[in-house]
Amino acid sequence: MIALITFLLVILFSVVVVRIGTVALKMTGLSRDVAAFQAQSAFSGVGFTTSESEYVVSHPVRRRIIRILMLLGSAGLTSAMATLVLTFVGTTPTEMAYRGMWLVIGLAALYFFAKSKLIDRGLSWVIERALEKLTHIKVYDYEQLLGLSRGYTISQFKVRDDSWVAGRKLRDLKLDEEGVLVLSIYRRVDGEEKFIGAPNGDTEVLPGDVLICYGPEDAIMNLSHRLKGVRGDIEHAEAIRREQIRDHMRKMSGGYD
Repeated sequence: MIALITFLLVILFSVVVVRIGTVALKMTGLSRDVAAFQAQSAFSGVGFTTSESEYVVSHPVRRRIIRILMLLGSAGLTSAMATLVLTFVGTTPTEMAYRGMWLVIGLAALYFFAKSKLIDRGLSWVIERALEKLTHIKVYDYEQLLGLSRGYTISQFKVRDDSWVAGRKLRDLKLDEEGVLVLSIYRRVDGEEKFIGAPNGDTEVLPGDVLICYGPEDAIMNLSHRLKGVRGDIEHAEAIRREQIRDHMRKMSGGYD
């Protein structure tokens, strides 16, 4: 029975470690789903080969968290398998059935512990507060900061040759009057990708550029389909008018919450 209890404790330890890793990765700016997947992948050593993982490990703090999870995972899983084997070695059929019953009960309890939303919220709160006091991990809720749940979005689109924005400087486009900000530009130069972060008003938008924009979702969508010519200028004026109405409604509702 000692081996069985040890096995269940190792599994419990693994669940808690993955939960701590999830919260720690979430505190670096990752979404809950991405953080949970990457923490589980790193701990188990399975599936940690996605392009998303390359983005995760490019961050020094996240890389350190992933390294610790991989180290603990390699030790924990090995111990779990060893103790599981010892649980049934040298036992009679009756003892094997008895221990098997307790194994199923224990695993069911651990499954409930791992899947319970109430326990998850409470444990995550405790872990987050502990990490805030013991580490320097910054907490950034980007969805709240950028208002992504309130009609705003970050989106991208590729500039076509006949696009309304092609061949014009950002200053002349006056996209801010539509409520749209160009955060960055990806551009191909001599076969290599160039990144232009926080482009200024003198930056010219070229065909083939990929614009990363922030603003109302419908405004960015309309901009991505806008074509050159008089019709495009009319759509620009209409977009400005819609943004002015939106701005007026925000003021009438009591501010920019």
